[in-house]
This record gives sequence, structure tokens and C-alpha cells, in this order.
Amino acid sequence: MGSHSSAVWLGFTGLVLALLILDLGVLNRRSHVLSFKEAISWSGGLVSIALLFGLFVLWQEGTQHALEYYTGYLIELSLSVDNLFVFLLIFSYFGVRPEAQPKVLKWGILGAIMMRLIMIALGALLLDRFHWIVYVFGAILVITGIKMYAQKDQELVDLEGNLVVRLARRVLPIDKAYDGSKFFTRTVDGKLLATPLLLVVLVVEWSDLVFAIDSIPAIFAITRDPFLVYSSNIFAILGLRAMFFVLAGMLDKFVYLRPGVAFILVFVGLKMTLSAWIHIPTALSLVVILLTLATAIGLSIHRSSREARPSA
Repeated sequence: MGSHSSAVWLGFTGLVLALLILDLGVLNRRSHVLSFKEAISWSGGLVSIALLFGLFVLWQEGTQHALEYYTGYLIELSLSVDNLFVFLLIFSYFGVRPEAQPKVLKWGILGAIMMRLIMIALGALLLDRFHWIVYVFGAILVITGIKMYAQKDQELVDLEGNLVVRLARRVLPIDKAYDGSKFFTRTVDGKLLATPLLLVVLVVEWSDLVFAIDSIPAIFAITRDPFLVYSSNIFAILGLRAMFFVLAGMLDKFVYLRPGVAFILVFVGLKMTLSAWIHIPTALSLVVILLTLATAIGLSIHRSSREARPSA
């Protein structure tokens, strides 16, 4: 367990709240689709803040904790990018118009932050009380990585059989048509109905929960310090909305990214499962993850440029 003072926790919470107010409040006030320039600027700014925070960890806690923070952040960032694939498929499946997507992403990010907080607290408690849970977490990661590698896009978009969709359709009166960016609408006779956009938010929140279950064991494979776990998670999540508008038109070109993320999950799962017999230094884990992501992105760019090249 970490021994961070309440002042550090309060300072970090204040920073996160300020960034959330700026991102989801001030910058989202117009409820418009971020331009590529706006999105790249905001994404770059948030990544820079996350990297600078790692220097604060280095100054306060030393090299080992800084390595753990950066490794955890990189894992969570790669998983967040994979989360964007799912968001894009959900939006496509439900036919969400671009101008309504920022509102869904806003609630998705807020939900993700709350779920991460709950899952981290639960994970830390379980690891503290039951040492054998390490092997359960490791097995979850290995299985998730293998399933991710084998899963095809068409399997991801079959949402009508989703538990949340079936339950929502059974419990809520849902209109067939969207009403702008509204979650509820009234019919001509005054009846209140949920719009399909509310259903989309529920599905996004469900995907947030699934990703939280996958990602929390991954970061606990690197560090058991709740502060480092939470801070690396939150900084990765904060940039999701802006990153979505940066990558939305390019995600289909990163064809090797999902296999790369799957490999990372299997790697950290094995690291966790074999921790009693084999010690893999954090620095080595960071190098493996960096090389995996760089290789996946490089191969994707090479394939995309080769396919775009006119045939002779």
C-alpha cells in the first residue's frame, strides 16, 4: 500500500476536477464536435500533464515509483485506445450523429472515473486480504488477452443480445427516433419517452465497467500502490474524449493495435501469475510494452501506406 499524504491525494483530486471542468464544462459548452486541431491540442496537453506528473512522482517517491507510474499509464493508455474502438462501433451500430457523440463521451468518461475508483478500492482490498487473488487477476488478464486477439469486429457490434440493451428495452419506454442530443423526449400526446441516445449511454457505461474489470488487474500487476494505480488510470481516461476525435477517422487503419494490446494483457497477466517464481523488473516491463506498441503502430502504418499505394 502507498503512504501518500492526504495533501497529495487532495492536490491530485483538485487537478483532476480542474481538468474535468475545463474539458467537459468550458470546452464542451458549445456541444460541438471537436475539430482535429482542437482535439490534437487538447490530447497533447493532457498527455504532457500526465508525463509531467510522472516527474512529480519521481521527485517525491524516487525512480522505482516513477517507473511504475509511467508503465501503468502506458498500459492504461493503450487499453483506453482499445476502448475507443468499442465506442466507435457502438456509435456506428446505433447510428449516433456526430453532434451527439460529445455528450455520450462526457457521461462515459465520468462513469469510467467513478468505476475505476470503486474497482481500485475493491482490488486493493482483495489483494491486501487474499494474496492468492494475484493469480486470479493474472488469469483474467491472460484469458482477456487471448479473447481480444481472437475476437472479430462483427462479434463486438452484435449489441441486441447485450444484457443492458435487453434490460433497458424491457424496463424503459424507448422512442425509435433520436431527438438531437436529448436523453428524453415527449410525444405529441405528452408521453415521456427515453431516446435511443440514453440507451447508447447505458451501453457505453457497461463497456466502461467491462474495461475497468480488465484494466485494474493489469495495473496491479505493475504496482500495488493505490495512488499510482488511480493516478495512472485517471490520466489515461481524461484524454479519451479528445483522443476519440483525433483517432475516430484513423482507428480502422491501426489494424495491429488490438493484437498488440492483447499481447500486453497476456504479458502482464503472466507477470502477475508467475510473480512468486519469476521477478520481471518494472523497467523491463516498460520496455516490452513500449516496443509492443511501437511495433503494432509501425506495422499498421506500413500496411496502411502499402494499401494506399496505387498498384502498378
